Amino acid sequence: MADVVFNSFKAKIMSEIDLDTDTIKCALMTTAYTPNQDTHIFWDDVSANEASGTNYTAGGSTMAGTNITTDTSNNEGVYDASDVTWTSATVSAQYAVLYKSTGTASTSPLVCCFDFGSEKTSSGGNFVIQWHDDGIINLG
Repeated sequence: MADVVFNSFKAKIMSEIDLDTDTIKCALMTTAYTPNQDTHIFWDDVSANEASGTNYTAGGSTMAGTNITTDTSNNEGVYDASDVTWTSATVSAQYAVLYKSTGTASTSPLVCCFDFGSEKTSSGGNFVIQWHDDGIINLG
């Protein structure tokens, strides 16, 4: 499965989600999760397949260091943030889902899903998601 930007996010990007000021969370999903960019709209559509483990916080980690820039060289809008780390974690996941947290799962819109390609595991070490040098989302 390739990485996807949920269709609902594409529609909401102009009006509902401010990636650099809203509370954006990154949550880990198990291998049982199957992304559906058409029908997965809110956190409660996917949360049943969230990973769990030692030093992993349910609902995911709040994104830090978020920023939106314009890349005039490549004609892109770029969303980026600091890498995400769960310290001393024992957890397994195949996907990471970003979503805007409203505090209510049924009104917390999904942004995107990243497929690690296979299950990624940490056993008492750091579980790190290192974002690409070109940013998390590039819209060109």
